[in-house]
Amino acid sequence: MHPTDRSRSTADTDGGAASHAEIDLRGDEPAARCPYCGRPFRERRLEALHRGFDHPDRLSDRDRAAFERAYLEERTEIRRYRLLALGAVILCYFCFLFVYALVL
Repeated sequence: MHPTDRSRSTADTDGGAASHAEIDLRGDEPAARCPYCGRPFRERRLEALHRGFDHPDRLSDRDRAAFERAYLEERTEIRRYRLLALGAVILCYFCFLFVYALVL
């Protein structure tokens, strides 16, 4: 690990023995932290998603709106990734099909 890397691992808030995976917090900007469990995040958007999924009963109206905005953005990005992955699989399939047809 590089000496300038900062990482932190925190335990679950319910007192369990499991801990969060180490998160590499590189960069000049400070990491966002969950106000309820202290877990670090690289971006505010990721923190809003975490709070919405892990602490939904504690959210204010403003936090809930931030979560919904982040969730919709994430859903759009995931849908785009899935379409690109499907296109890549279809392209590979037809490439292998043409190669097979030319070889035999």
